[in-house]
Amino acid sequence: MKLSQFKFYLPEELIAQYPPENRDESRMMVLHRDTQTIEHKTFKDILSYFNEGDVFVINNTKVFPARLFGEKEKTGARIEVFLLRELNRDSLLWDVMVDPARKIRIGNKLYFGEGGELVAEVIDNTTSRGRTLRFLHDGPYEEFKEILQRLGETPLPKIHKREVMPEDEDRYQTIYAKYEGAIAAPTAGFHFSRELMKRLELLGIDFAEITLHPGMGNFRNIEVEDLSKHKMDSEEMNIDENQADIINKAKERKKKVCAIGTTSMKAIETAVTITGKIKPFTGWTNKFIFPPQRCTVADALITNFHLPISSAMMGVAAFTDFDFLMKAYREAIKKKYKFFTYGDAMLVI
Repeated sequence: MKLSQFKFYLPEELIAQYPPENRDESRMMVLHRDTQTIEHKTFKDILSYFNEGDVFVINNTKVFPARLFGEKEKTGARIEVFLLRELNRDSLLWDVMVDPARKIRIGNKLYFGEGGELVAEVIDNTTSRGRTLRFLHDGPYEEFKEILQRLGETPLPKIHKREVMPEDEDRYQTIYAKYEGAIAAPTAGFHFSRELMKRLELLGIDFAEITLHPGMGNFRNIEVEDLSKHKMDSEEMNIDENQADIINKAKERKKKVCAIGTTSMKAIETAVTITGKIKPFTGWTNKFIFPPQRCTVADALITNFHLPISSAMMGVAAFTDFDFLMKAYREAIKKKYKFFTYGDAMLVI
C-alpha cells in the first residue's frame, strides 16, 4: 500500500487535548469484522464482548519524564533536550534530541536545574537520532536518576500545543505501568481504570503482560510513498515464558486473545513462530505492520483513533481491513469522536 492512501482530513478540534474525567468513560466504537458493522458504546461496555478464559495482552511499560529544559553555557540559550535512550549506565551516556539543534556543537555544555544542578556535555553530533550527551555527575547512579526524575517533564506529544499539567504525570501512564523505559505511552491502555480491571478479573479475563518501550519512531513522519521501504526505529521488548504460556494456552482452548494497543500487537507479532505459538523474547523489534500483512495472534484489538499517515493507523488497518477502517474513521469524524493520546477507544473484533 501507499502512504497517500492513509491521508484524511482530521479537524484539529477532534484531537483530544486533555484526558477525560474518568478513564473508563470514554466513547468506544466497536468494529465487527465479520459483518462489517459498527456499534457506538462507552468503554465500560467492553465487559459485554469477552468471556471467561479470554486473554488481554497488556503492555506494562512505564513512561519516564524524558523532556528536560536547560541552558547552553556562556550564551544562556534555552535548550530542550529529549532523552531517547540510555547508552551506557556507567558513563551516563544518553542518546538525545535537542531543540534548536543548530545551536548545539560537540563540546558544548548544558546546564539543568537551579544553579546548574545537573550538567551535560555534547560528545557526538552525528547520530541519526540527534546527539549523544554525557552527564557529568559524581554521585551514585540512584542520585543521578532521582535528579532526572525531578527535573524531567512528562513527554506529552507536542501536537497538544499546551503546557504539561500536574495531572499528566498520572494520566499519561497506564494504571498497570511497571517497567520504566518508554518515551511514548501505550495509549490504548489509558481507558482501563482500577475498577474496570477488577470487574474484568471477576469475569474471568486473564492478563498477559508484555513489555515494549515505545520510542520516537512512533511520531516520525513516514517519508516514502512505498510503505515497504519504510524502516521503523528499533524498540526494546520482553515477553517471558509465563506470559507466552498464557497466550498460547488461550489459543489452544479457542479463547479470544485481545491485544491492548498496537504496541502489544507488535510485540506478539514479533514473537510468534511459524507454528503460531508465542515464544519468549528479549531483545529489539523494528517490526512495521501495515496492509496487506495479516496479524496472526490476536482475535481482537483495542486501540485509539490515530493521526493520518501514522504507523499506528497502518497497524490497525492491517488488523481490521483498510476499507473498513477508513469507513470507521469517516464515521468517527462525523460523530465527533476524539482522536490521539487522550482520545476515544476503538474495539475491533
